[in-house]
Amino acid sequence: GSAPDISADRSGAVMSLSQLSVAASCHCSPVTPRLLILRLTVLLCLMALWNFQLHSNMDKGDGTVKYVLTGDGAGTLFLIDEKSGDIHATKRLDREEKAMYTLHAKVLDRNTNAELEPDTEFNIKIHDINDNAPKFAKEIYFASVPEMSEVGTSVVTITASDADDQTYGNSAKLVYSILEGQPYFSVDSENGTIKTALPGMDREIKENYQVVIQAKDMAGQMGGLSGTTTVSITLSDVNDSPPRFANHSFRMAAVESTEIGGAVGRIKADDPDVGRNAEMEYTIVGGHDTFNIITDQMTQEGVVIIKKTLDYESKRDFEFKVEVRNTYLDARFIHGLQFKDYAAVKVTVEDVDEPPLFSMNPYIIEVHEDTAAGSFVGVVSARDPDADDKPVKYSIDRHTDLERLFNIDSVNGTITTLKALDREMSKWHNISVVATEMNNPRQTTRVPVFIKVLDVNDNAPEFAMSYDTFVCENVKAGQLIQTISAVDTDEPLVGQHKFVFSISASNPNFTIVDREDNTANILTRRGGFSRREMSMYFLPVVISDNDYPIQSSTSTLIVRVCGCDSRGNMQSCNPEVLPFSDGLTTGALVAILLCVIILLMIVVLFAALRRQRKKEPLIISKEDVRDNVVSYNDEGGGEEDTQAFDIGTLRNPEVMETNKLRRDIIPEMLFPFRRTSPIKDNADVRDFINGRLQENDSDPTAPPYDSLATYAYEGTGSLAESLSSLESAATEGDQDYDYLSNWGPQFKKLAELYIGRSPDRET
Repeated sequence: GSAPDISADRSGAVMSLSQLSVAASCHCSPVTPRLLILRLTVLLCLMALWNFQLHSNMDKGDGTVKYVLTGDGAGTLFLIDEKSGDIHATKRLDREEKAMYTLHAKVLDRNTNAELEPDTEFNIKIHDINDNAPKFAKEIYFASVPEMSEVGTSVVTITASDADDQTYGNSAKLVYSILEGQPYFSVDSENGTIKTALPGMDREIKENYQVVIQAKDMAGQMGGLSGTTTVSITLSDVNDSPPRFANHSFRMAAVESTEIGGAVGRIKADDPDVGRNAEMEYTIVGGHDTFNIITDQMTQEGVVIIKKTLDYESKRDFEFKVEVRNTYLDARFIHGLQFKDYAAVKVTVEDVDEPPLFSMNPYIIEVHEDTAAGSFVGVVSARDPDADDKPVKYSIDRHTDLERLFNIDSVNGTITTLKALDREMSKWHNISVVATEMNNPRQTTRVPVFIKVLDVNDNAPEFAMSYDTFVCENVKAGQLIQTISAVDTDEPLVGQHKFVFSISASNPNFTIVDREDNTANILTRRGGFSRREMSMYFLPVVISDNDYPIQSSTSTLIVRVCGCDSRGNMQSCNPEVLPFSDGLTTGALVAILLCVIILLMIVVLFAALRRQRKKEPLIISKEDVRDNVVSYNDEGGGEEDTQAFDIGTLRNPEVMETNKLRRDIIPEMLFPFRRTSPIKDNADVRDFINGRLQENDSDPTAPPYDSLATYAYEGTGSLAESLSSLESAATEGDQDYDYLSNWGPQFKKLAELYIGRSPDRET
């Protein structure tokens, strides 16, 4: 059944079986002692320990009964004295950690461990006390509200939490209050909603507010615990402030050479608002034909720019009115306020030394192509805008007149021709004329001059194409053999060209019929043409135009005589093969044969000259005495071959001039040779050569033929001693090289080099 709740104070509780039996339900017999299922409710203070005692009626106090405790926390959090049944806690209990514990109690015989009574289950429920203060989720909150908001406008809602039992007493019942931030804001005591409490809060006066909110449990009563947090409230901007000029008059200066679109100056109005509420737009009241103003979106400044070229000489001062206004307006604040302002701007034009100014840009001049060299073409004119009396010099940029067809007078700007012009070569000539101030040559201006070459009828018409015309041998008189047309590179004066075609009236073979459409038909005057008599005819055709002056030309039409079938289709135009008696004479045949013989002789002579051409020597100069290893593609005669070369050449250098190297075979480097370093201590040339000879004899890669190797080594006993400069570095500056000039012409170059380096001569 169920058990009654038994409360224990901080000093503990002792429960006996008799007390439990009194509260037992009908399911338990009071005669038979039993440990009932007990629900124990303990009111527990967080900072205090408690204990209570279990006692069985089977316990006679003789120590034969043993109490055993199992369940939640048994043995760790809850301990039982197995002799007396006293239960006590080992540490302080916290309801927020665990609100209820379920335990089982047993009564055993100490000697036999037999159960004297069944298991008894009881629950320990921890009652809450106010031991937890309210806590906010954040130490600081951030919120914003528009400036000029009405009283009671909600800003933000913040709530705290309390770990105490919400259903028991007032331990978790919270009340909110404001500690700092009055009189600007208030807080709802029940739900923690912060609201505005003061009207007309202006961001431009104060933007940030720190509000401290307190949450207190026990319904705010005395002794309750509390927690606080800070709310940082920012007033967001609204467009409640119009733009205003701090100075309603601005002065600027602009040089007259400023390009169109260039900035003259900047003006700025002040708007205490921020963001898009501070965006402004500048305009010129009524517009202006010379200046314009645009808004710099980054700096919210008005930039005055030029929309028309300035001229100091014509107008020096300008004045206009500028308006500034907000681009975004808030309907709540536009009543009674002018969200725009005005300022006057004065611009003064400053004079600069300007380059010359041409009267036109560009110039277009027309000239006839028959104009002679030195003829007048046109005039360009430029002036100095700073002073009309300053002289200007004219010239032509020759990069635009590479053929040097034109010239210009440097004083008055008159353009003349240097060469005759031809429209058929170029219809337009584009040159650049440069005007330069005489007093300041750096000030220049160029202008394009387009010269159009007008046509003159100076070209005669000619055939439009090359015609391949033939006439059949069996043609009849009046037969059409060709239709011709003409072209003229000149332009017609009016409409299109009109050509007239004609041939000699005495021509017995052909006639011409003008078709009046710039074409003409060539007809046969007779029939019966023969290739044997005449294989082709040359027909002069005169073509004239109707322009002024009339131009005409004679073009030759070549008419071949061909064999045709019965329908007039050409079959062959080659001349017929004629008998020998009617052809070449014997003298002509002899002349042709002589020409062929002469050509053959020339070819043979040319081939012989090429074979006799001298080959380039292997060693170009006799003074070139460097090591040379020359190989030939022939096999030597071995030891018995005594005619290949004379070894005496190595012993006597003078013999080298008479005994030349073999020139009949081009040498090749078939096998690489190995060069060893020169022997030390200046040994005799014989030892050096013998050493090389032994190396080559024992070298398996040596070529199987004799070769001559010349070494640039002087040997001992030479009158000139060693010519090497390897050992003369220390005494080179002290030597006198005048003796080199006495060695002969072979050492002339060496003498010039060393005598020229003498320190005395250099000084």
